[in-house]
This record gives sequence, structure tokens and C-alpha cells, in this order.
Amino acid sequence: MKLVEVLHMNGGIGDISYANNSLVQRKAILMTKPIIEQAMRDLYCSLLPKNLCIADLGCSSGANTFLVVSELTKTIEKERKKHGFQSPEFHYLFNDLPSNDFNTIFQSLGEFEHDLRKQFGEGFGPCFFSGVSGSFYTRLFSSKILHFVHSSYSVHWLSQVPNLIEKNKGNIYMSSTSPPSVIKSYYKQYEKDFSIFLKYRSEELMKGGKMVLTFLGRESEDPSSKEGCYIWELLAMALNELVIEGLIEEEKVDSFNIPNYTASPAEVKYLVDKEGSFTINKLETTRVHWNYASNTNNENIYNNGGYNLSRAIRAVAEPLLVSQFDPKLMDLVFQKYEEIVSDCMSKEKTEFINVTVSMTRKN
Repeated sequence: MKLVEVLHMNGGIGDISYANNSLVQRKAILMTKPIIEQAMRDLYCSLLPKNLCIADLGCSSGANTFLVVSELTKTIEKERKKHGFQSPEFHYLFNDLPSNDFNTIFQSLGEFEHDLRKQFGEGFGPCFFSGVSGSFYTRLFSSKILHFVHSSYSVHWLSQVPNLIEKNKGNIYMSSTSPPSVIKSYYKQYEKDFSIFLKYRSEELMKGGKMVLTFLGRESEDPSSKEGCYIWELLAMALNELVIEGLIEEEKVDSFNIPNYTASPAEVKYLVDKEGSFTINKLETTRVHWNYASNTNNENIYNNGGYNLSRAIRAVAEPLLVSQFDPKLMDLVFQKYEEIVSDCMSKEKTEFINVTVSMTRKN
């Protein structure tokens, strides 16, 4: 089965949907808000566009998609009112793979646009929304049509599982027990993909256009460090327990690998400089505790950390897992995962590392 057919978050608005289990991703967007706002202010003041075209790559579905749109619109409206300019026309382009739950996005657009107009009042420019289905490792838009590109928690996904010359035995991602050739293959795939991503965005962004990317990464220069790999190591442990119990074939675990790469800031800078189309304005890391995965809005947000993180990872990884393993085993897999994660969180400091890079398209 092709990766583009199975690499998507759990859709809908149910118990294990991405929409209801993506607070870590929401936190990452809010933490990087100052960088996004600065990039958008700089763009608007330098170009003063009458028509503003913004793409959100890997938009998924749920409230986070609209949070990005809302924050970007708020920044523009504040800036243009300060200078006494007319509101531009807004064109928002939502991109994700064809298997993404676009229906949930578009079913909510009417209410969302109504709220925008209520918030910004008279004089607020017209808004247009489009869905763009396809991999961001291909060309998605016409040449020089975009002013601003945003992507959060998406660019760490690879275009394909790396071609491994050795089995990654007992693992489903890079780990300290992976053969060196596995680590090398993962980096090669990331280098190829991220370079292609930059090339295509440079063709779609107009001169002076901005791009802000946030993705899971690491501060360590060791690709197999826990900073970027731990959540998948623990999931591998859950799968291997089912191997021992005879419910999953060992070969199925050994041949399953997550198409993901958690890059360091140094790797990002090297590849951006090497590709040559962008100037880096800001490159930094932030941390989010695993417990922030809670889907509650009360003060007990740090309760039931293992349960909350297990649901969050299930919302992201389940479609990939069911392409390899029996769907009937998913409840058991994530029950074991919850137990393993809870034990880990009780003994260690567990955090996601986010890497954010803000760039400008060169002349």
C-alpha cells in the first residue's frame, strides 16, 4: 500500500480522532505564535498585498487548522488598521494528503467565517478557502502565487519509509539499537525530502514571501537520542510484547518502520543553506511536556498522562499501524502502550522537542 494512502490522522470528531487529541500540536502553535506574527507583520509591511495568499501545509483537521488561520488574520487586521489601510482579500489554501479528513474542515467553515467577521467587524476583507490535496513533496501551487507558507507538526513526516539495507530488528524507528546503516538511511531520506520541499516552496512563493515551519525535532546531534525517538521506542515495546504473546508475527514488527525524521537545528540550517533559496530569520527549539496531551480544559491537565499521550499517538499513528497489523489488535496495542508510557513518565522527564524555522524567499 502506498504511504500517501495511509499517512493521515484519525478523522472525524470521535474519541480517538485527531481533532480531539491534538493539544500538544495546539500548544506548539501557541508557543511559536510570536515567530509567526513577526514573519506575517514583516511580510505585510514590505509587500502591502491587496490579495493575500496563505498556504497551511499538512493542515489535518479540527480546531488547530482554524487556530492558525485566526491568528494570521488577526495579525494582518491589526497591522493594516494601525496604518489605515484597506483590508486585503484573504485566500487560505488548506493542504494535506488525499486521505485527510477535509470534510470536517469544510463542514465547519461557515461558522468559522461568521466568527471571523464578527470579530473583525466592518471593513474586513472577503475570505476564500480552498482545499489542496497532495503531498508537499510535490509542486502544489502555481509559480509565485503564495505570500506566506505555514506548517506545524507535518514536515517531520517523510515522503516514504527509507530504503533499509539491514533489518531494523525489534524497532519501528531509529533507536540506540538500530544498525548504523538504518540511521544513515533515515537521514538520507530526510535530506532528499527536505531539500525537495524547499525547492518546490521556493517556486511557489513570491520574492520576499515568508515561510514558518514547526516540527518535532531534537537538540542533540545524535539522531537516535531519546529526544526524538522515545515515543516510537515505547510503541515498539508494546508491539514486541504482543510478539511474545504470539498475537503479532515478529517479522511484521521487524519490517515495519515509521516514516518520520526528527531533525536538529544544525541539520535544518545546513540543508536550508545548501538548497539556497531561503534566508533564515529565526531558528529555535521549544519544549512541550508529554502530559500536555491531555484532552481536558481544566486544571487537571497533567492527570492521566499515559492515557492522554497514548490517545494522542493513536490519533496520529493508528492508520499506519493498521496497514501492517490486525486492526482488531489496536485497543490492546495502545492499552499496553499506555501502561509503558505511564511507567516511563513516573520515572523520567519526558518532553517533545519542537524546532521552528522562519525563512524569507530570496530575490
